[in-house]
Amino acid sequence: MESVPIDRSIAERVRILRAEQGLTLDELAEHSGVSRAMISRVERAEASPTAALLARLCEALGMTLSGFFAEVTDVSSPLSRQQEQRLWRDPHTGYLRRSVSPPGMPSRVDIVEVEFPPGARVSFPPRAESRSMTQHVWLLEGELQMTIGETVHHLQPGDCLFMDLGDAFDFHNPGQSPARYAVILDRGR
Repeated sequence: MESVPIDRSIAERVRILRAEQGLTLDELAEHSGVSRAMISRVERAEASPTAALLARLCEALGMTLSGFFAEVTDVSSPLSRQQEQRLWRDPHTGYLRRSVSPPGMPSRVDIVEVEFPPGARVSFPPRAESRSMTQHVWLLEGELQMTIGETVHHLQPGDCLFMDLGDAFDFHNPGQSPARYAVILDRGR
């Protein structure tokens, strides 16, 4: 998966979104559960947020990760060319996230492609604010173990798991090769 890297824009995007909503660092920290010091480090580009941390910030800012990574533009195109799709690599797990959906479209659905390294694990706590959102996780290659609450699902290529984003969940690649999967997210708003 090769495309346009966006690591350098995360700091500016968090800072702008926080300012647009009139939130102080302390208020964003309170809403997200992320420390004020960490948010400050992210905004100064001194720390690269993990997927779980960035998801908490996005939730507190009232958006999805896909919305966060969507390029802000006045002109939207219904076509999203692969070479123009935005990429982000989680600094903790090394997973690579590609925003596939064309940005700026009037759709509740976002499509994301993920390449998840062998042995990688990402956990998300329960989030009441996300109860209106659901997603399908469609495994294309490799293995994926999904834990939702107390239930463990072992996905093989071709399997698709539907889930509520308000629940606690965990992605784990127990295999020896990368797992590649698509996430089809419905914001439900």
